[in-house]
Amino acid sequence: MVLSTAIALAMMVSTAAADPTATRDALERLDEVLTLRVESGLLREEAVMPALLVSAEPRYEASADWFSTRVIQLLDGAFGDGGLRVCPACAVPRVAAEDGVLVYQSGPMGLDEVLRLDAQTRGDAPPARSAIYVEEHTNGVAVRIIDLATGRVLFAQNIDPDLIEYGNTQRTYAMAEELERRARGDSLTQAFVDVAVVPGQHISLDWTDQWGAHNQRMSGVTLSVVDPIVGVGACHYRATRLFNTAVGGKLLMSLPTAVVDAVDPGGGGGGDVVDPLLTGVALVRVPFGRSNYAGVATVSTNGEFALGISLLNVTLLPVLP
Repeated sequence: MVLSTAIALAMMVSTAAADPTATRDALERLDEVLTLRVESGLLREEAVMPALLVSAEPRYEASADWFSTRVIQLLDGAFGDGGLRVCPACAVPRVAAEDGVLVYQSGPMGLDEVLRLDAQTRGDAPPARSAIYVEEHTNGVAVRIIDLATGRVLFAQNIDPDLIEYGNTQRTYAMAEELERRARGDSLTQAFVDVAVVPGQHISLDWTDQWGAHNQRMSGVTLSVVDPIVGVGACHYRATRLFNTAVGGKLLMSLPTAVVDAVDPGGGGGGDVVDPLLTGVALVRVPFGRSNYAGVATVSTNGEFALGISLLNVTLLPVLP
C-alpha cells in the first residue's frame, strides 16, 4: 500500500512538472542563443555542419508530438538548411557481429558508433562533423554539440525559459575568471568619469591600471574639466572591502596657469589664472551594487567639496555604460 502510494505521488509530481509551454519557451531561447553564438563566431557553422542529430528526446508525453520537429527547425535555422541529418538508428538497441560473436547494445551510443552509422547511411555526402544531442528536462532543454573527429565539446548548456541557469553559469565563470586573475596579480584597465556638482563642482576622467597582489590598487592618469578647469595629472586609489569602496586622490596641473607661467615666467601672475598651478583632490567612490554607477565625494585644495555620480568603465556613450 505504501509502495503504491509512493508511485502514485511520483507520477503526480512528474505529470505536474510537465509543462509544454516552458519547453517551447526554452527552445525559443535556445534558438536565440545558438544564433548569437554563430553570428559572433563563437560557434562556427563550418565546425558544426554537416551535423548528425543523434538525439532529440522529449521527456513528457505532452511534448512527444512536436519536440523533435521543433528541434530540427531551430537547428536548421541556426546553422543553415541542408546540413542536418537525423539518426533514428542512434536511439534503438543495436546488434553487431564482432569476431564471430553477436553483441547486443542499448543505451547511449558512443562516438565511434555514431561515426560508423554515419558512414553506412550518408552515401556520397561528406562525413558529419558533429553530433547533436537535445533532451527535454523538467526546467527546459539540455543541448550538447560534440566534434566527431576529436570528441571536443563545441557547445553544452541547459536552457530554461528565462535563461536563469544560463545567466548563473556565466556569472559563476566570470567570478572564477576574476578570482584567478586577481590571484595571478594581472593588471586590468579601468575608466571612470566623475561628475560631482553639489554643492561644489568637480568633473574629471580617469584611466587607471588595477594592480597589486589582490588587484586592490588603481593608478593612472586623469583629465579634469572642472576644478581645475582643463587640468592633467595622476591619480591613485585603493579598493577596500567595504562595498568595494575606492579611496584615494588626484594631483592635477592647471594647463592655463602652466601656459601663462611658461610664457611669462617672471610675471608673477600665473597663480591667479583661473586655478592654482597644482590642485590636490581627495576622492571616495562607492559602487552601486554590480552596476556601472557609483556615488562619489571629492574635496579639493581649492576649497571645493562636491557630491555626485561616477560612471565606471564607460563606452563612447557615457550615459549608457
